[in-house]
Amino acid sequence: MEDKKNDREIADKILRSIEEAYGFVPTVNRIMSERPDIFVPAVNFSKSILENPNSAFDAKTRNLLAISAASALGSPYCLEVQMQHAKDNGASREEVMEALLIGSYMSMSRSQSIALRKYEEKYGPADRTE
Repeated sequence: MEDKKNDREIADKILRSIEEAYGFVPTVNRIMSERPDIFVPAVNFSKSILENPNSAFDAKTRNLLAISAASALGSPYCLEVQMQHAKDNGASREEVMEALLIGSYMSMSRSQSIALRKYEEKYGPADRTE
C-alpha cells in the first residue's frame, strides 16, 4: 500500500511540473496518471529519449526529429509541443518546415508503398507489352 501512495505522490509531482512547463497537462498524461505504476515509468522513458543530456543529438535536433515523427504520425498535440521546444532551442522557421516536410513525405511514401503493393497483389504486375 505504501508503494501505491509513493507512486501517486510521484505522479502528482510530475503532473505539476508538466503543467508548470506547458501551462496545461496533456490529455494522455492526465489519463495515464490514473495508473501511476505505468505513468511514472512512461514519463521516465520519454525523458530518457527526449531530454537525455548524453544523447548523440543536441536538444534542437532531438526536437526536430520529434517534429518529423509527429508529422508522419499526424499528431497535432506532439507537433504543438515539439515545435515550441524546437523554437525555444533555437530552431529556425526553415528547419521546422523541413522537419515537417520530411515527416509528411515519409508518411506519404509509406502509405503509397502499402497501397501500391496491395494493388499489385490484387491485380498483378503491370503488363508492359501494351
